[in-house]
Amino acid sequence: MLNGTVFHYGDNVDTDVIIPARYLNAPSPAELAKHCMEDIDAEFVNKVRPGDVMVAGWNFGCGSSREHAPIAIQASGVSCVIAASFARIFYRNAINIGFPILECPEAAEKIRSGDRVSVDLTTGEIQDETTGETFHAAAPPAFIGNIIAKGGLLAYLKDKVNR
Repeated sequence: MLNGTVFHYGDNVDTDVIIPARYLNAPSPAELAKHCMEDIDAEFVNKVRPGDVMVAGWNFGCGSSREHAPIAIQASGVSCVIAASFARIFYRNAINIGFPILECPEAAEKIRSGDRVSVDLTTGEIQDETTGETFHAAAPPAFIGNIIAKGGLLAYLKDKVNR
């Protein structure tokens, strides 16, 4: 179960906004995290706390295919992203690094910045603790859940090979 405060963003948040191109040479995920969302929310890095949740509208993570975007969000302390929909390359990159994401248009529409939410990744249930509303996203398929649980695709494959 994941629990945190929500940072809510709109539709078509692209990878250049998630982590501006001028920081792509950052030497570590921690350095990327220092600049996460700064072009649309300059206070994000000062307010985000471990476990917080990002909620967004349609087509989250569109634009460039850089893996830096989900890495920056994850390294900032965000525990998962809930969106109405994800750009396919962002979706795949998030899974590759073991970062949980859920698609739920109703939650994306109704949950607001500052709300407290809990997320059950195994069932897809999202509870807005501020309003008392419950939303249901499709839980990740078992194989994706296993990749996320192992910390990403490489760790998952290493585990499979070493069995």
